[in-house]
Amino acid sequence: MRICVFGAGAIGGHLAAKLAAAGHDVSVVARGAKLSAIRAKGVALREGMGADARTIAGRVRVSDQPSELGAQDVVFVTTKATALAGLAPAAPALSDSGTMFAFVQNGIPWWYSMGLSNARPKPPDLSRLDPGGTLARAIAPERVIGAAVYSSNVVAEPGVVVNHTWGRDMLVVGETDDRQTPRIAALRALLSAAGMHSPATGDIRQSVWDKLQLNFGSSLCVLLGEPISALADDPALGAVRAKMLAEGEAIARAHGIVLEGAPRRPGGAHASGASAHKPSMLQDYELGRPMEVDAILAMPCAFARAAGVAAPTLEAVHAVTARLAARKGLYSPS
Repeated sequence: MRICVFGAGAIGGHLAAKLAAAGHDVSVVARGAKLSAIRAKGVALREGMGADARTIAGRVRVSDQPSELGAQDVVFVTTKATALAGLAPAAPALSDSGTMFAFVQNGIPWWYSMGLSNARPKPPDLSRLDPGGTLARAIAPERVIGAAVYSSNVVAEPGVVVNHTWGRDMLVVGETDDRQTPRIAALRALLSAAGMHSPATGDIRQSVWDKLQLNFGSSLCVLLGEPISALADDPALGAVRAKMLAEGEAIARAHGIVLEGAPRRPGGAHASGASAHKPSMLQDYELGRPMEVDAILAMPCAFARAAGVAAPTLEAVHAVTARLAARKGLYSPS
């Protein structure tokens, strides 16, 4: 397949390396040091430890000009939610009549209301996730594929990604209206064959909210400046996390989402197991990158208010995180 990875960060590099190594025609939209490194050496993914360590590598086409890459069968959009606006002007150059755009982001996605069943409550205003409606105008609803990724990675250097959850990575994909279409079956098969477990689901929003449960705990790490292990080591912090998860589950249920039965990683566990790993939101905070406060915290709180669900712990963590991020210029609350 002709596959483009839009964004060469940790998840994007992971996918590009695995798909290129599997023999697909992979291109990457990248800029700066990542563009230069990938153009010179391709992409590489390091996973495993000790005798099990291995590097998965592949040559890809790369450019900062999407028009040089041409129309694709599928575009995996792996930029942070804060950088999605850059996709809108690039989408036409990457598209033909059958191109799929799979949005691999954390938090509540901009497409959430697309294809939403009338049996489910109306979501709150999601316009902050697509300012000015630029994505909605650039990408027709029938092209949009929902996704939720479970994979802990870090960029070791431009073009090189280190994976902390080898053998337990999962990318759940689905139509926004949850139809079981041939293209979704083919996409799941493609990913699984490349080593990224992609199980079937009849409710893509179930996986969106299930992944949010992990993001909620991770957001505490920004306040602490410590990895996930801190929440397991301190019973008081663990109790705060438990309250956040309970509130998240209640919000999801109020919007017609039952988290039980969501696809699980290989081995069946929910969490990544990479407790010493700094989650992406903390990495962004420490490295001075724009933070996904809206998608991960502000929007779930808005869902809670829309459904009349009390979420005091989430609201408090959102308020403090937003203040810290805004103080460093990494988030604008208005």
